[in-house]
Amino acid sequence: MKKMKRIAIQGVPGSFHDIAAHQYFEGEQITLICCDTFEEVFENIKRDPTVIGMLAIENTIAGSLLHNYELLRASGTTIVGEHKPHIRHSICCLPDDDWASLQEVHSHPVALMQCRSFLANHPDLKAVEAEDTAGSAAYIEQHGCRGWAAICHADAARMYGLKVLEDHIEDNKHNFTRFLVVCDPRKADFLRPLSHSDKASIVFSLPHAEGSLSKVLTILSFYDINLTKIQSLPVIGHEWEYLFYVDVTFSDLIRYRQAVDAITPLTKDIKIIGEYQEAKNEQI
Repeated sequence: MKKMKRIAIQGVPGSFHDIAAHQYFEGEQITLICCDTFEEVFENIKRDPTVIGMLAIENTIAGSLLHNYELLRASGTTIVGEHKPHIRHSICCLPDDDWASLQEVHSHPVALMQCRSFLANHPDLKAVEAEDTAGSAAYIEQHGCRGWAAICHADAARMYGLKVLEDHIEDNKHNFTRFLVVCDPRKADFLRPLSHSDKASIVFSLPHAEGSLSKVLTILSFYDINLTKIQSLPVIGHEWEYLFYVDVTFSDLIRYRQAVDAITPLTKDIKIIGEYQEAKNEQI
């Protein structure tokens, strides 16, 4: 019998992290460790190496969660998978409330931003920022907040006994969030067979030399390594020095390893933060 997996997420039951975790580990027994912050997610893994973390890293509309890149690098955890669910938003309220009685709508700032056009069509609703989408729904239910609405996934609304007034209220239907599955490096081989890997995440800094980044990219191209993302973040305390977070895909694990060996002398502090299987977008 397979052991139950414990997944640390930022957010409450019904949040997008919860939904992503259940989709990624579909058919498996999992239990959630709900955390208030992403820092707490990594603290749980540090305390107990059997804990798996699930964290959002980028959204097709809102962009990258830059702070999570730094947390990931500093934590020493490794990426063993990714998941790219379609993000759908609904507006919900207490069963006795309706459009006429609503005064405020609460949600995470990113969710509010992703429903800007919808909210512009409801100028009487005051938008209020909260820590969590599903957390807003839970708060309304627990405190009986008449006149309040929440923007969250319809599943979260139903979980907390709220009425869905309208579903699919996001401005752009091509709204996807990329979640990373992370763990203690010693547990990585139990969670993914390395031979199935066709994607890697690497971080490095570069010397102050002309063309240093283009040399690295040229070598990756020579080895048929496809660059899918590059994100630069400043190195704190070192003016105008940057860390480059790079995602690459490949069809040949050996050529990928050769490419990493070839770029290593040209970089500083290179670190592979994950080798895993590329996820496909969830169908709209």
